[in-house]
Amino acid sequence: MTQNEQIEIQLSKTKMTLTFFGSLIFVGLGIWFLVNPPKSNHWLFGNPTVILIAGIAYVIFFGLMAVTIFRKFSDKKPGLIINNEGITDNSSGVSAGLIPWTDIEEITISQVMNQKFLMFIVRNPEFYLEKVTNPLKRNAMKMNYKTYGSPISISANALQTNFDDLHKLLEDKLKEYKS
Repeated sequence: MTQNEQIEIQLSKTKMTLTFFGSLIFVGLGIWFLVNPPKSNHWLFGNPTVILIAGIAYVIFFGLMAVTIFRKFSDKKPGLIINNEGITDNSSGVSAGLIPWTDIEEITISQVMNQKFLMFIVRNPEFYLEKVTNPLKRNAMKMNYKTYGSPISISANALQTNFDDLHKLLEDKLKEYKS
């Protein structure tokens, strides 16, 4: 990468809009489970406790997701900036900010159901956890750390790129930095 070269990947308003409306549908489903739970003879799906827990989980999880996406709509900053310093992540509600090349040991791929994430294995993961002041964001990053070995993950979900292109670009830039 030349001295002043900078790659900016913008947030995808289309992807964010689809995810926002999908989140609202699940919030509505959660509210329906809480207000007028469906009736069933099924041993699991007819269990009122299971329906109550699912309703609460849907409202909380997808409600937070909808709020986060709604806030991102007014964000004019690029979703991801790649330059000589490192990678600046602004792509999600749990974005890590600047991740210097010197901190990145490797980039791995994790998958939850059909959703792929890039996990950044960093030298001092605790540093990234300590600098986060928002308790919800910190807990999400701690959960990533415990589950995947790093508090820092990036998805292509809100970016104007696809996962494979993003992965190749970041791997190439990491190799370039290390050489």
